Amino acid sequence: MQVGMVGAGRMGANMVRRLLRHGHGCVVHGRDPDKLAPLADEGARVVTEMDALVEALEPPRAVWVMVPAGEATEEVIRALAGRLEAGDCLIDGGNSHFREAGRRAAEVAERGLDFLDVGTSGGVWGLERGYCLMIGGREDAVRRLEPVFRSLAPGPEAAPRTPGREGSEGTAERGYLHCGPSGAGHYVKMVHNGIEYGLMQAYAEGFDLLRAAGAPETPEAERFDLDPGAVAELWRRGSVVGSWLLDLSAAALHEEPGLDSLSGRVADSGEGRWTVQAAVERGVPADVLSAALYARFRSRRTPTFGDRLLSAMRRQFGGHGEGQEGS
Repeated sequence: MQVGMVGAGRMGANMVRRLLRHGHGCVVHGRDPDKLAPLADEGARVVTEMDALVEALEPPRAVWVMVPAGEATEEVIRALAGRLEAGDCLIDGGNSHFREAGRRAAEVAERGLDFLDVGTSGGVWGLERGYCLMIGGREDAVRRLEPVFRSLAPGPEAAPRTPGREGSEGTAERGYLHCGPSGAGHYVKMVHNGIEYGLMQAYAEGFDLLRAAGAPETPEAERFDLDPGAVAELWRRGSVVGSWLLDLSAAALHEEPGLDSLSGRVADSGEGRWTVQAAVERGVPADVLSAALYARFRSRRTPTFGDRLLSAMRRQFGGHGEGQEGS
């Protein structure tokens, strides 16, 4: 298939590369052709004007938007909606609020366009590992774009099959899922990021406690000179707390055992806050997710070693600097 991409940052560029590797044609829009030159060298067509992007795509078009949530996404979708034709499809793969998806889908539907909200997880590692895709929108539009989703997703070999599942694998086992109507994809991604906050905070606090075992104020008989990096490597093998986040923590601790280059002031994305707000609106207890969000607020005042590990995890999976938004 042919896909347009608006936004070739850390994730968008690697998504283009993964699609190219799977034989799809890609037209990439960006304002700075020099930054997009590597993608052009790899087979993508690069354009600097929105009109040129639309003209380069054959109907029915599919344009994937990977720009920061908020006004940037709003401007791009508005610009594209005014240029695309009935039967074309707009895809928001950023971290937009799920309620925005419903509004945008209704607005572009007046022009005969489809709109899909696709929560995309995979960070800077997605090129090789694949992207987990949480999709909301009309089923017909999802079906039409399945070749794209199948190419971006990790595939069934990414994880062992859950015991008891029989028959042919569903799309969830391939790494993408049509979650429901407009908004459902971004709602699932929002909750995904809220859970991510809680998991990261648990690791951060645990490793902070390991490091504190050797503190001078600890009674000598109970003082242990533990190596958090070695413990991370240990827990990666056979432990029930093993995960990709633990793998990334181990990598960060190996590269810099003290994490001294990091301040520990941890940013938060809108999605962590939205998850807590959704829990309040629905009356769902979310003690851990709320505490993890508030811990990030606290880190900007009194950062700890655990906060530095949080920063390190964000840098490992998403390439986020300490002042940058993201999961």
